[in-house]
Amino acid sequence: MVGSDALQAIVYARGSLRLLDQRKLPLEVDYIDVKDSADGWNAIRDMVVRGAPAIAIAAALALAVEVSDLDFTGTPAEAASFVSKKLEYLVSSRPTAVNLSDAATKLQTLVSKTAENAKDAKAIFQVYIEAAETMLIDDVADNKAIGSHGSEFLQRQLGNSKNISVLTHCNTGSLATAGYGTALGVIRALHSGGVLEKAFCTETRPFNQGSRLTAFELVHEKIPSTLIADSAAAALMKQGHVQAVIVGADRIAANGDTANKIGTYNLAICAKHHGVQFYVAAPVTSIDLALPSGEEIVIEERSPKELLNSEGGLGKQVAASGISVWNPAFDVTPANLITAIITERGVITKADADGAFDIKGFIQSVK
Repeated sequence: MVGSDALQAIVYARGSLRLLDQRKLPLEVDYIDVKDSADGWNAIRDMVVRGAPAIAIAAALALAVEVSDLDFTGTPAEAASFVSKKLEYLVSSRPTAVNLSDAATKLQTLVSKTAENAKDAKAIFQVYIEAAETMLIDDVADNKAIGSHGSEFLQRQLGNSKNISVLTHCNTGSLATAGYGTALGVIRALHSGGVLEKAFCTETRPFNQGSRLTAFELVHEKIPSTLIADSAAAALMKQGHVQAVIVGADRIAANGDTANKIGTYNLAICAKHHGVQFYVAAPVTSIDLALPSGEEIVIEERSPKELLNSEGGLGKQVAASGISVWNPAFDVTPANLITAIITERGVITKADADGAFDIKGFIQSVK
């Protein structure tokens, strides 16, 4: 177990970044040093760090470490171009997660504007570093707000029940963010409010983020919890053991269609059939208003080894040699299967159960 009370996937001090190697959890706690954007790219691509919010922060901080003591002799405009190109490179590590591309775009705009009046390249790097550090701080506050909004909304929706049981998928806690978590943050808030009876988590095959990471966090936080096989979710709902499903998101389209870890769509269909409420919990940065629907979301495909070998591809071969593999990392859940979207700025709802989300209107109203 992690020695401190709070799990930390990202350990940062100016000029230094260490990432918890989540591939080794829950049996081994090991941190790797990230010294530049190349280290950050590899850590994200190899899933040392994962979870859309954590990916964005780890990428930004990896570049912050690189430029913190960089011997750069160019102009401010050249420094801004250097930062911009490095960010483009980092975005290519996990293209489905919109938080990463959103953060990169904002940081690119910042350094470009700063370059217009900066006296030297060092000023560009200083502004960039401070902005990346602010991302780390803001993420924890945003996650706690998501937890609070979600807990209050679920209790109202469920008639102020004092015995709420929920199911979650993949990992959306401290290990997927700068701290506290999104969907798991809602579960934490329900637990701290004394109304959570039990949290169920799926294995989340083939990389087992649920059994390795979410179960690890739930046990660490002493939250009453039970692990189930991915294929047991429908039976769990049929027996009435859960009142809600809460998941995170890697990208939310303008109409509410949501890309999340593969298997999320299955859970949404099962929830709809059994009358179980289905919630997405994510920061506003996960919303991509440029995409009208989930049909435009690019779905990353992972290595066949994750299915052919045990331990998410790191262990021994378990499948027949010669079999072909289809291994998408994400699927898209249509908005009509989603009850509500929980953000740090409030909960996005529909006018009626069969209606549509007005996400653009919500974003404009909370600015």
